[in-house]
Amino acid sequence: MGHKLCPKVILEGTRLTFKTDIAFALNEHPRIVGPRKYRYHSPLISAEWCAFTNFPWGRGLINFAPEEEALAMETYHTWARLFELQRYYSWIVDRFHISTRVVQLREHGKDYNFIWLEQRLVPLGFRLVYVTRTPESFEAARAARLKVSGNPQQYDDLGVFVAEQALLDRLVSESLLPTLHLDISDNDVPRAVERIADWLDATGGLYMP
Repeated sequence: MGHKLCPKVILEGTRLTFKTDIAFALNEHPRIVGPRKYRYHSPLISAEWCAFTNFPWGRGLINFAPEEEALAMETYHTWARLFELQRYYSWIVDRFHISTRVVQLREHGKDYNFIWLEQRLVPLGFRLVYVTRTPESFEAARAARLKVSGNPQQYDDLGVFVAEQALLDRLVSESLLPTLHLDISDNDVPRAVERIADWLDATGGLYMP
């Protein structure tokens, strides 16, 4: 029996960077989670879940209201503890604490210090994949997304995403987590997933010590 695969990847990036498509592909890729003869439940989670409100596209761990700060921070502490308790399993996270910092800075002018969180994630082997695209490539990505989106108006102003990516550049540079910068301007998700697999393999990110 070989080593147990238990990669832990956090995908960050602004909207239209195909993070969710990459997350699903990672969670079924034999180099990442091993060969599978049938589909079964895997932990693919997101801070983007609008779990704080009882209506669609509401608030959650990223875009919480100021009065929901305690709820959001308790949720982050709960996730951290859950990861620690189940350290020998794979976790694919589609947006997390850096997205929270971006939205809270932009909407409320408050920056949340998540050093405590990253200090707990580093020993567990978490890696950060920062997905970006060139400003001129957002238009084609929007056209593809509008074919399936249930909330198309969120993509009306592409300038918002360009500005958000600029802020993400700075916040990602402050992270303690080993980081891969991944350009998805060509919209090639399979190629992106292979690059992530190569990087995890090369940096020891597929296994726990």
